[in-house]
Amino acid sequence: MSDAMPVLPRPIADAARTALIGRVRATFNDQSRGEKPVMRSEHALFPADSVIARVHGDVTTMMVGGIAALLMQMLHPATLAGVWDHSNFRTDMLGRLRRTARFIAITTYADAGSAEAAIARVRRIHSAVTGTLPDGTPYRADDPASLAWVHACEALCFLDAWIAHGEPDMSVADQERYFEEAAVVPRALGADPVPTTRADTIAYVQAMRPALRVDHRTRDVARRVIEAPARTIGERSVQRLATQAAIDLLPDWARAMHGLRRSGLARPIVAGGVDAVAGALRWAFRTRAA
Repeated sequence: MSDAMPVLPRPIADAARTALIGRVRATFNDQSRGEKPVMRSEHALFPADSVIARVHGDVTTMMVGGIAALLMQMLHPATLAGVWDHSNFRTDMLGRLRRTARFIAITTYADAGSAEAAIARVRRIHSAVTGTLPDGTPYRADDPASLAWVHACEALCFLDAWIAHGEPDMSVADQERYFEEAAVVPRALGADPVPTTRADTIAYVQAMRPALRVDHRTRDVARRVIEAPARTIGERSVQRLATQAAIDLLPDWARAMHGLRRSGLARPIVAGGVDAVAGALRWAFRTRAA
């Protein structure tokens, strides 16, 4: 899929690149806390030529895949309860999304020591997230099965968003490599089982379907994800495109549970808009060590 941009005079092109990179960095890094972009390390958990590094390095497709993954994850009562009972998502949705994105960036690109420290921190946080579901069933965020559900949704959605809007001719071998590589971090977090192939991941998700539910809390969280605040008209437009592309990416059964609809006749417009945004960001970052 092309990420070419029109030839622009050098000063205009440089200004455009700087503006786009600045917007991305401001969105995904809390500058008030001194956060800086995560840079690639030669000592990361995954080499620079790994499939996971290729997939996780694309801002637009990770946004689309991330929204789709969240909409799938919250269908599991225990996953939803952990967010509902222990998260500040109601007052800081952007902050929660930033923290998730930063964890993925650190564990994919930062040096192994930083990645392992981030994993240990998340494990400590998970160990304190406990509660009781409305039906009286106890839950824990560090439950291996709950962690496995979160991982399976992310792996499928991140990869399928990349294929849809980044590499439509991605080889089956590379897709399988992605699932193998993507299993490393959830295993370290304590997830079990962790499928390592597409077929096994899909089978796992299918096996979990009888346990999935929708209630007023699911609808509230989904609404907040879909309507996540954006600062400018341009960002709102990108957010709408990414959200609809994520809804289009969902399995039919998950979309039906949420009461959401495909973009239908507008699908080419949505896909084309996402591809245009992705192309612009790839163009901006291609010449920077960002």
